[in-house]
Amino acid sequence: MAGIDLRKTTGEMIRNGTWKFEGDVFYQAFESGIAGYDGENFIFPGSWSRAERREAREKLSFILGLDTDLDSFYAEISGSPFAFLIDEFHGLTAPAASSPYQALVETIAQQQVSFEFAQRTIANLVELAGRQVGDLHAFPAPGRIASLSEEELKRAKLGYRAAYIKSLTELYLAGKLDLELWEWSIDEAVKYLTKFRGIGKWSAELFLAYGLRKNVYPAGDLGLRRGIAKIFGKRVKEVQERDVREIIEPYGKWKGLLAFYILCYDRKTEMERKGK
Repeated sequence: MAGIDLRKTTGEMIRNGTWKFEGDVFYQAFESGIAGYDGENFIFPGSWSRAERREAREKLSFILGLDTDLDSFYAEISGSPFAFLIDEFHGLTAPAASSPYQALVETIAQQQVSFEFAQRTIANLVELAGRQVGDLHAFPAPGRIASLSEEELKRAKLGYRAAYIKSLTELYLAGKLDLELWEWSIDEAVKYLTKFRGIGKWSAELFLAYGLRKNVYPAGDLGLRRGIAKIFGKRVKEVQERDVREIIEPYGKWKGLLAFYILCYDRKTEMERKGK
């Protein structure tokens, strides 16, 4: 049975200052303390109640994708042009945000910038507005972000995205933006989310995958298009959103995870190219 590789999975997580991977243990900051997972056991502060431990265990499992059936996924893509990704990223799961609100903020922060730059701005925001917990920070509560002015938020280097984050946060707090779309179909959720200023189709699809673990992917993403181009020996401009969907959709329940593996392959090869 394919086990989850914590080192590989955390290596693909947004370095936002709310977590760390140290001594082969993943640690995540929550408002009430830091919880960990070592690949077999969960680690909690001794003062936590049973309810706090149960909630943190569920959060950590969700963040790390601990219930991912990698064997079934690898069986699905074996024999396909993507089979080489099994050895390349064996044990990798797709990480997720600890809450839908965090997913929304981090998705907006990634708009129209490189993944590396987005990570820095998100970490800046977490340090600016998040509560310090040990040597980490809890992700900022919506009320804390709403209390900051747009100019204050721009100190995180978010640019025009600061205005989107502030306005969407205010709508969320007012109950006018629902992020708990767990039971919605993907099409319904995308149609709903894209009604709000600052959320386009790419953002909606990424939010649903990263925040709710829905089986969807941002088909128009440059990295995804570029990864497919590399695998099939094409130029990036030859791979459009419709081509991405035609290639990935046949993988059914595993299409979202496959798209994530392709994105990781693109990031890895781009880093290798830039490092030469």
